[in-house]
Amino acid sequence: MSDQLRWVKIAGTVAELPIGANNLAEIIVKGKKVCIGNWGGELFAFIPSCPHAGGPFSKGFIDVLGNVVCPLHRYKFCLKNGRNVSGEGYYLKRWPVKVNEEGVFIGFDKGVFENLL
Repeated sequence: MSDQLRWVKIAGTVAELPIGANNLAEIIVKGKKVCIGNWGGELFAFIPSCPHAGGPFSKGFIDVLGNVVCPLHRYKFCLKNGRNVSGEGYYLKRWPVKVNEEGVFIGFDKGVFENLL
């Protein structure tokens, strides 16, 4: 699968990411907004706005079960699989994150980066 991804470096280390007290950050990657979540020491990358009404996830929070919660209507999405766990039927678009000695990277599908967000 990793040979089908374009890995884009977003930081030299995890500490360089602007993750707030709510364990979320909105960053710009190649001119596109991406939300980063840190839950249990694992990083997750996903769309910056809730697919329901566009609430900015960076203003929400991550609950104790590892769900990112939209600040507008409290819709919840599992960071591990993108499923809408509060029952509304939406899906959270996510991308893999890897951290190694070279930095922090997000893996985007090759050739479709411009259409991701």
